[in-house]
Amino acid sequence: MWSNRKLRRMLLAACGLLLALAACQKIDEQPLHDPLDVSDFFADGQAARPIPAHTVAQDEPVDLVLTSGQENGQPVAQMPVPVTADLMTRGQEQYNIYCTPCHGPLGDGNGMIVQRGFPQPPSFHTARLRQMPDGMMFDVITNGFGIMYAYGSRVQPADRWAVIAYVRALQLSQGANASELPPADQQQLEGIQP
Repeated sequence: MWSNRKLRRMLLAACGLLLALAACQKIDEQPLHDPLDVSDFFADGQAARPIPAHTVAQDEPVDLVLTSGQENGQPVAQMPVPVTADLMTRGQEQYNIYCTPCHGPLGDGNGMIVQRGFPQPPSFHTARLRQMPDGMMFDVITNGFGIMYAYGSRVQPADRWAVIAYVRALQLSQGANASELPPADQQQLEGIQP
């Protein structure tokens, strides 16, 4: 009737099926919790986990100007966020982390890796970069340009706007005329200069 080989195959298949059914049964026996239930599995006693930072729900509207730097397919001319002291501080922190190695602390393109032989990026103080729309600068930070690395995956959109605000402050500081400063600041500068 049946050969030993066929019988062995059928027994192996039956054992495999029984193991699979046993595994499925374990899934069915796992405790299910409603989101507001108490759970002893996690240290905080909650069954639901908090939503991770920077998560966007699928049905949540996204402000494309804030996340792309463009409006109607064109780069925005001005930053779509208000410039505050906190934004400037955050921009300086992020600039020092991501931009200083190439662009230097003054934005003149003389960063540490340039001193080590890497090609020099353009200075932020050129007329072309002073006139560049903020949305275009946002795009360069996001997607890179030339040999500049894309930072879209490393720097959050809000931090990109903060970096742009700080770069604009650097541009103002390096292009400022001392005669435009308040008298107290002019006296302080005179005391510093040799």
